[in-house]
Amino acid sequence: MDLLSGTYLLAVLLACIVFQSGAQEKNYTVREELPENVLIGNLLKDLNLTLDPDVPLSSPLQFKLVYKTGDVPLVRVEENTGEIFTAANRIDREKLCAGIFSENRCFYEVEVAVLPDEVFRLVKIRFLIEDINDNAPLFPSTVINISIPENTAINSRYSVPSAIDPDIGVNGIQHYELLKPKTAPKRTFGPITNDQGQNVFGLDITETPEGDKWPQLIVQQILDREQKDTYVMKIKVEDGGSPPRSSTAILQVTVTDVNDNRPVFKENDIEVSVPENAPVGTSVSQLHATDADLGSNAQIHFYFSNQISSLAKRLFAIDNTTGLITIREPLDREESPVHKLTVLASDGSSTPSRATVTVNVTDINDNVPSIDTRYIINPVNGTVLLSEKAPLNTKIALITVMDKDADQNGKVTCFTDHDVPFRLKPVFDNQFLLETATFLDYEATREYAIKIVASDSGKPPLNQSAMLLIKIKDENDNAPVFTQPIIGLSIPENNAPGTQLTKISATDADSGRNAEISYILGSDAPPIFNLDRRTGILTAVRKLDREKQDRYSFTVLAKDNGMPPLQTNATVTVSVLDQNDNSPAFTHNEYNFYVPENLPMYGTVGLITVTDADAGDNAAVTLSILNGRDNFIIDPLTGVIRPNITFDREQQGSYTFQVKAVDGGRLQRSSTAKVTINVVDVNDNRPVFVIPSSNYSYELVPTSASPGSVVTKVFAVDNDTGMNAELRYSIIGGNSRGLFTIDQLTGNITLKEKVITSDHGLHRLVIKVNDLGQPESLYTIALVHLFVNETVTNSSYVQELVRRNMETPVGQNIGDGEITPQTNDYVKIIIAIIAGTMTVILVIFVTALVRCRQTPRHKVVQKNKQSGEWVSPNQENRQIKKKKKKKKRSPKSLLLNFVTIEESKPDDPGHEHINGTLDIPVELEEQTMGKYNWATTPTTFKPDSPDLAKHYKSASPQPTFQIKPETPVPPKKHHVIQELPLDNTFVVGCDSLSKCSSSSSDPYSVSECSCQGGFKTPGPIHTRQL
Repeated sequence: MDLLSGTYLLAVLLACIVFQSGAQEKNYTVREELPENVLIGNLLKDLNLTLDPDVPLSSPLQFKLVYKTGDVPLVRVEENTGEIFTAANRIDREKLCAGIFSENRCFYEVEVAVLPDEVFRLVKIRFLIEDINDNAPLFPSTVINISIPENTAINSRYSVPSAIDPDIGVNGIQHYELLKPKTAPKRTFGPITNDQGQNVFGLDITETPEGDKWPQLIVQQILDREQKDTYVMKIKVEDGGSPPRSSTAILQVTVTDVNDNRPVFKENDIEVSVPENAPVGTSVSQLHATDADLGSNAQIHFYFSNQISSLAKRLFAIDNTTGLITIREPLDREESPVHKLTVLASDGSSTPSRATVTVNVTDINDNVPSIDTRYIINPVNGTVLLSEKAPLNTKIALITVMDKDADQNGKVTCFTDHDVPFRLKPVFDNQFLLETATFLDYEATREYAIKIVASDSGKPPLNQSAMLLIKIKDENDNAPVFTQPIIGLSIPENNAPGTQLTKISATDADSGRNAEISYILGSDAPPIFNLDRRTGILTAVRKLDREKQDRYSFTVLAKDNGMPPLQTNATVTVSVLDQNDNSPAFTHNEYNFYVPENLPMYGTVGLITVTDADAGDNAAVTLSILNGRDNFIIDPLTGVIRPNITFDREQQGSYTFQVKAVDGGRLQRSSTAKVTINVVDVNDNRPVFVIPSSNYSYELVPTSASPGSVVTKVFAVDNDTGMNAELRYSIIGGNSRGLFTIDQLTGNITLKEKVITSDHGLHRLVIKVNDLGQPESLYTIALVHLFVNETVTNSSYVQELVRRNMETPVGQNIGDGEITPQTNDYVKIIIAIIAGTMTVILVIFVTALVRCRQTPRHKVVQKNKQSGEWVSPNQENRQIKKKKKKKKRSPKSLLLNFVTIEESKPDDPGHEHINGTLDIPVELEEQTMGKYNWATTPTTFKPDSPDLAKHYKSASPQPTFQIKPETPVPPKKHHVIQELPLDNTFVVGCDSLSKCSSSSSDPYSVSECSCQGGFKTPGPIHTRQL
C-alpha cells in the first residue's frame, strides 16, 4: 500500500460525522476471506458510548443490526456488547466489488441501531475491504501467437497480450519473464528442432497511465525467415503477493515476409457519449486507420483487445473491416456508466496499432425509486405491534429510498400520504427513521396503515410507495388511587396483639381485571403489622414497645390485576405513646476514671452518662452519690464528678463509690453504678542513687583490666511509676579522656580503652541519672571514684584523696592520675635529702648575715611578723640580686629566703583561703623574673594534669601556701548535687604544699608538709584558687 493510499485510509477511519438526529458513522477496515467469528471492532468502546446514570432505561442497552428481510449479512453484531464479528458467509472482494480496481473504493455498508429509545442512535458502519492475494494472474490463452516481419530492426518492440489479475495493488501483476526460448526450423525443411535462440528476443514492461503493466517483446538480433521462421518460448507472469502467484503461457513468434508498414489510426484516443436508452445497433464510433503498404499488406483488420472487460465485449460490437463500433445489447448506465474499449488494427503481419475508445453512458430517468424497509421493531406476520405506552420518538423502522438514476433523476424525497402520529426523520442521505411523533392511545385508534411514498426529481417524476402496518396494543395505563395518600395513626405501647388500627381503601379508573385491587404491605413495613389483602384492614399482630421504636413509617400498595399490573403506594405513620416501663440505664455498669495526682480540688474527674428509654418526665433522671460524699460531689443533672480533696498517689491510689440514678415518672424507677477513680502518677520524685551508697566510696580498677570489662556499677530508684520511673544513666564529668563509658539502661561502667601509665591514679566520674517523665524530666547527680592501679597498698591514702576531691567543684575535672604510694616513698626520700641540704645551707647563710651586717630586709620581715600584713618582694632584695649577678655567684651557694606565711580566715569557714608572701633569693629571683608575672592573678593547673593531688585545697585545719595576688580573687562556689547519705560531703583536694603542719610561729621556720608531691625550685610557681 503506497503512502497516498495509507493517508486516504487514515482519513476515512478518522472521519465520523455525528448528526443531531442521533445518526453516526463508523469506518472499519477488514480483510477479505476471513473465517467466521473474527473480531472486527467494538461499537461500545469505539463510539465512546457512556450511559448517564441519571437517565433510567426502559430495557438494557442493545445493539441491533438493521438489514433488509431476506438479505444475508456478511458481519454479525453481538447485541449485548456491541462487538462486531465476521459471519459464516465470507467476504469476497472480487465478488462484492466486481469491476472496481481501486484498492480504496470497495466498501460494504450496514446499519446498527443502539437501543432503547432513551439512548437511541443509528450507526452506519462502512467496512473497507482489503484485498488479499487469492487470485493468480492468467493470460487470455495458453498459447500466444505473434507475427514479426523478417526485416524488423533491432530493438523494435511488439506488444504481447497482457495477463489479467482480479487482485489489486501489490497483489496485482508486477512482473513478466521469458523462460527458455525455443526455436523451430522452417516447416518446409523438416521437423522443428530444439534450437534455443536465447539472444534473439528480450522482454520489457511498460506501464499505462491507468497503472496497467503491458509486456513488450524486443527484437535483439536480425531475423531471417528463410533460416528460421518460428520461435517458441514460454512467458511467465507473476504478482506481488506474499507468497506470489504466477502462471505461464506459450509464446510463439512467427517470422513473416517483409511488410514495411503497419496500420496507423487517425485518432488514438476517442471519447463519446451514448444515452443508456439507445437502441441496439446504434453506431457508437467510426474508427479510421491507414496502411502505406500495397496489396494484401494494406488490408486492415479491426478487433477488440482481449484486455477489455467481458461486459464491454457483450454490449458492443466492431466491424472487422470498417472499424464501426455499434451497440450489441441494451445499455444500462446503472450497471456501468463508463466503458473503455481497446481497438487493435492489424494488416495481418506486423504489430497491430492500438486505439482507445471511451464510451460514457448518459442517464435518463428510467428507474423508479426503490423503498427498502428495515425494521427496528421486529414485525409479527408483517405487522408491527406497538404499545400505547411507547414513548415519544420510538424508532420503528429504517426506511432507505434509492434511485439508480443520476443527478436530478436520482434525487428522491420521502413522505407519508396523510396525517398520522408518526414521522420520517432524515438520518443519512436517502435514509429516514420512522418514529412516533405523539403519544399513542389505544382507546382512540387501534391500528395504522402508513403509506410511505418516494418520488424522484426527474421530468416527469417517478414515484414508488410502500405500506407499513402498525397495531396499537392496549396497556393497563391507569393505576389505583388512595383516598388518603398519607395515613396517620397513634396507639399506646404495650397494646394487645391483633389490635385493629385502621381500614385502607383505594380506587382504580380502569375496568374489569385492571380495576381489581389488592392491598399489600410495602417492603419497608415491619413484620409487626398485617394488612388484609382484600379488605385493607391494618392490624398490629404483636405488642408495641415505644422504647424499641416510637414511630413507624411504611408504605402500603394498592395493586391492580392488569398485565402488567399497576400499583400506587401510600404512606402510613404509626406513633407509639410512652408509658413509664423502663428504669434509668447507665452507659456502663462500672466507671473507671484516671486523674493526675496533682488535680486541684473541684477539678473535673469525669462524666457519668445515664439514659432512660422512656420519654418526657419518665426520662428525666437525677444523679446522686450513695457513699463517698466526703471525697466527691456529682452534678445531679449533668453527671460531672468533682473531688472534695486533693490527691496523693503515694498515699492512696484509688477511690470507689456508688452513684444512683432516679427517673421522674409517677412510679419512680432507679438504678446504681459503681465508680472507681484511679490516681495517676505525676513525675514529682527525683531518682535516688542506691549504688554508690556514698560519694566517698571508690572502686579499684586494675591496670590489667581489658577494654570492655565492667569496673563498677551505679543503680538508682524512682518512687514514681510508668515512664516517670524509667531511668537513663550518663557520665557528665570527670571523663575527659574518655577512658570509661556507662550503659544508659543498666548503669554498668566499663573500661573503654586500655590503661596506660598516664591513666594511673584516682578518677572522679560525675554520673547523672534522669527519668523519662513528662512534661519535665527529673535527674540526680552522684560521684563515682575509680582508683586506677595494680593494687591498693594504702587504702587510707586513697580515702584521703577521695576526701580532698570532694572539695573540688563538680563542674571542674580533677587530674586524670594520682601518684601511687610506691612513687610517694621515693618522693619522700628525695624531699628529705633536699630539705636537709637546704637546711644546712640556710643555717650557714643566716649565720653569715648576722655576723656581717644587719640587713634592712630582716627588719621588714620582723615588722611583717608583728603586723601580720601582706608585703610584696622588697626592692632591697632586687638590689642585692643585681650585685650578686655581677659577682656571678653560683646558685649552689645561695641561701633561700624564708617564706612568710599569714592566715586569712573568711566568714565562710568552708571556703577559707590562706594568703602568704614568698621571698625568693636574688639569684633564684633573677632566673624566674622573666618567667613569672608577679602582678597578675595566679593561673590554675590544667584539669587534665596527671597529678591529681596538686589541684585541690586541703581540708586540714592548717593553711595552704598561696602567692598573694595584688588583687584578691573571690573564691568559687561549689556545685550542688543531690544529697547522698548524711556523711556524704564535698571536699576539695590539696595543692603542692598541702597538709603542712607548722607548729612554730616563727615565719622563718620551714613548715613540714605531709601532702605527697614535690616542689621544683627552678621555673615558675603556679597556684590555683578554688
